[in-house]
Amino acid sequence: MLNEPVLFQQTKPTIIRIWHWLVFLFFAASVSTVVVQSLFFKTRDNVQMVQNKVTEKGGLITPDQAKNVAHEYSDKLWDLHKYIGFGISFLFIWRLVAEIIIAKEKKIKRRINIAQNLPESNKDKKHYLMVQYSYLIFYLLFLIMVSTGLILAFEDVALLKSLHRTAKNIHSLCQWGMYGFMLFHITGVIIAECGDFNGIVSRMINGKEAN
Repeated sequence: MLNEPVLFQQTKPTIIRIWHWLVFLFFAASVSTVVVQSLFFKTRDNVQMVQNKVTEKGGLITPDQAKNVAHEYSDKLWDLHKYIGFGISFLFIWRLVAEIIIAKEKKIKRRINIAQNLPESNKDKKHYLMVQYSYLIFYLLFLIMVSTGLILAFEDVALLKSLHRTAKNIHSLCQWGMYGFMLFHITGVIIAECGDFNGIVSRMINGKEAN
């Protein structure tokens, strides 16, 4: 059971710690494809470049042909983003399974219930609950991103075509929520490490209890 002084000193099960770092790597890779696409491989920004390069080599190319060539780079990045997304989808399922099989006291619902029952005099109670609720928001965003991402990935499936535009808009909107959570999470960890709750990162790596 959670004791009052150790709300932020819990260790995570190995299955959750591995999942955490894999999510970090996959999300970093996914975000990288979005950034590279936005900065360097927008089709409309590269059409003129393709035309100029072909002309320099003595060839001829129409604007439509140049657009198709430029779009190929975007398509390759989209394919990479899609495959990373499949990995992220697998990680979401992993987290659901992990929540079922981990020890009862490690489940997020159990942690929240115990914290809610602590006396208001506990100085860490509100902070701890805020962190746990932020995780619930993250998992909700995670679910939406995975669901809409899979709709976009299987855009050629007839049953999903009518949902494509809506899924794309929701996916694009929710990504900003994910970016916000990542910034919030990383900032919070840095503040904790520099303050009264140091050791969070090391415990997430080695799983050792705080001294």
